[in-house]
Amino acid sequence: MQQLIYFIRKFRYFLLFILLEVIAFIFIIQHHSFHKSKFINSANAITGGVYNTVSSVNNFLHLKTENKQLIEENTLLKNLLYKRDLELNKDNFTLNDSSKYGQKYEFSYGKIINNNYTNRDNILTLNKGKNQGVTSDLGVINSKGIIGVTKNTSNNYTTVLSILNTKSMINVRLKNSNHFGTLVWNGKDYNVLQLIDIPRQAQIKIGDTIITGGKSAIFPEGIKIGAVRNFKFENNQYKNIDILLFNDMSAISYVQIIKNLERVEQLNIESNTLNE
Repeated sequence: MQQLIYFIRKFRYFLLFILLEVIAFIFIIQHHSFHKSKFINSANAITGGVYNTVSSVNNFLHLKTENKQLIEENTLLKNLLYKRDLELNKDNFTLNDSSKYGQKYEFSYGKIINNNYTNRDNILTLNKGKNQGVTSDLGVINSKGIIGVTKNTSNNYTTVLSILNTKSMINVRLKNSNHFGTLVWNGKDYNVLQLIDIPRQAQIKIGDTIITGGKSAIFPEGIKIGAVRNFKFENNQYKNIDILLFNDMSAISYVQIIKNLERVEQLNIESNTLNE
């Protein structure tokens, strides 16, 4: 208290000057409309900037929660879409319940917690495991394309063979035709994969979209993967077909896990046919 009194006594003339300046400023604002409007506009600009900054910080802090809510909603919608059959009539769309035929694919969600995308043989880690119904050989995707295939599972974690792995081989096809091929990676650019085994009869153009082929028992048909970046056609065959991914494999977080409910049945009949 004594220090405060000493401070006021020492700087009393300066403090009096500041007080008089504030009083004069208030009188000017109150009695001159021009100065008043300028003051209000400046105050609004300052408070608006503060509110905008606070809002941006709040949005950033809540981004994780909002992303989780979005992936939950997308997963629910995918399950609903695969439970129903969309038919196009001449005049309108109608939804017919196809549950009597059985749902083929079931979707759940998880989060990638480890991603070494620069490695030639990248293995991802997923924060879901056996306790959450995850098994091996399930497809993993996000909203922009495929991520990989589940491999080993523990109670609460799963490793995923990334498409950025030299051992990865994904059945794909050209969206504008029924020509199939295999998607592989040469281990160089994590944005670019390679398309092999495309027949020479296929008509390929730069920018053609590549989608999942549906021949495997892992991924549904029609999931977008990327677009043809460049290729060579020599000696009557395609060479060096590069596919630019739609996905940014360096920035993947929440993903969806696809379970083919008819996988065992499909593999069994294919195996029995080959053994006949």
